[in-house]
Amino acid sequence: MEKMESLEGFYEDKFNRAPDGLKHDNMHFNLFSFDDCAGTATIKYRRRDFYKVTFSWGRNILHYGDTSLEVNGPALAFFSPDVPYTIDLPDGMMMGDYFIFTEAYFNAQYRNSIRELPVFAPGARPVFLLNKTQEKTARGIFKKMKQELATDYEFKHDLIRNYIVELIHFALKLKPVDTVFQQMDANTRITAVFNELLDRQFPIESLAQRFELRSARDFADRLAVHVNHLNYALKHTTGKTTTEHILNRLASEAMVLLRHTDWSISEISYTLGFEDAAHFTHFFKKHTNQTPTAFRS
Repeated sequence: MEKMESLEGFYEDKFNRAPDGLKHDNMHFNLFSFDDCAGTATIKYRRRDFYKVTFSWGRNILHYGDTSLEVNGPALAFFSPDVPYTIDLPDGMMMGDYFIFTEAYFNAQYRNSIRELPVFAPGARPVFLLNKTQEKTARGIFKKMKQELATDYEFKHDLIRNYIVELIHFALKLKPVDTVFQQMDANTRITAVFNELLDRQFPIESLAQRFELRSARDFADRLAVHVNHLNYALKHTTGKTTTEHILNRLASEAMVLLRHTDWSISEISYTLGFEDAAHFTHFFKKHTNQTPTAFRS
């Protein structure tokens, strides 16, 4: 498993830089929209050294510890540093807001440790679906946090900590999601995240796009696993190697572009990541028994 993600790593991954002084700031809080992080890498299955609370809507599959929960609709989710997690997005994107904070930030105001709260306890199912009334309440709390964070009020973080507690107690009154998507072993989880990452690179809709993750090594690096581990997982769950999956998808997308665009062979070869049209033609003929020109005619 990938090593624990630090606050600095979070900011560098999502925004390409960490705020000044973050390394020495153990009293940290911030709030974001998922739109702020559009286009970033797949969420890696690992632990973080901070707490995270999300308010999202849409469909996603949360892999939390050794359990996978399916969520479809407005929901609150609470993530503890003690439990590794990742999120699959069948619809390709996540909508909503989230905030992160350190343990020291929360405990500065409250006598009891945040680790004693049920939503962050080991074994908890920390996801709560919301009806329309509950969604409005959660949205209101997030709005108050966002507005307060933007002020110059001297004690704004005292208020924000109160809003965190308000949100936690609001969630504790709800019934957690218990729809288990499936109990995934490590091989199945790696396969699911690999497929999501592969799918995210398509469709190619403009000549400015380019298929970048072309090798098993590229995917293994992005998924933070050894390339042999990735190959074993895919072979175990699908019967195909990583390279076979990549090449089959490339061939399929090449046929789509040849059939449904007026791009030249050279342009298509570039968007699919080939060095030149000759390499693309050789690849295409090997997989389809036709040249690109013959297939298109």
